[in-house]
Amino acid sequence: MLFRSGLLGGCASPQVSDYASEKPALDLREYFNGTVDAWGVFTDRSGKVVKRFTVVMQCTWQGDQGVLDEDFTYSDGTKQRRVWRITRMADGRYTGRADDVVGEALGQARGNALRWQYTLALPVDGRVWEVQFDDWMYLVDERVMLNRATMSKFGFRLGEVTLAFHKHTP
Repeated sequence: MLFRSGLLGGCASPQVSDYASEKPALDLREYFNGTVDAWGVFTDRSGKVVKRFTVVMQCTWQGDQGVLDEDFTYSDGTKQRRVWRITRMADGRYTGRADDVVGEALGQARGNALRWQYTLALPVDGRVWEVQFDDWMYLVDERVMLNRATMSKFGFRLGEVTLAFHKHTP
């Protein structure tokens, strides 16, 4: 019986509460404050790397209101800018908006993890697709955070984005 319940438990999706006791504790106001660099890849459904990119983020907070100004440079030479406006709510919850985000992003942090969900208006071959993102961020230490995001449309997985963040320290 133990084997069967362990097998079933392995099929359940992780919840942000699963990380509540993990250290160091993630506070977006502390981590995303100042300059943060990131390196990432987009992989398609088969796992093939389709695009590489770097990001330089300038981040500021005033109380519970944050601005994350992201400058992307892609491996094909294209550039993109996204400015997130994030609000810290009660109980480790966050909301966010950006020009290419449809509606509002919702997130919750517990322990060293953040789950961040939103719909992005993504230009693809001259059209704009509304793609759902399910981001999981894990704080490794005060300077390094890892991020894995699953992209889907109509419930079908399109691929993943993997990022490594590095926070500059004064």
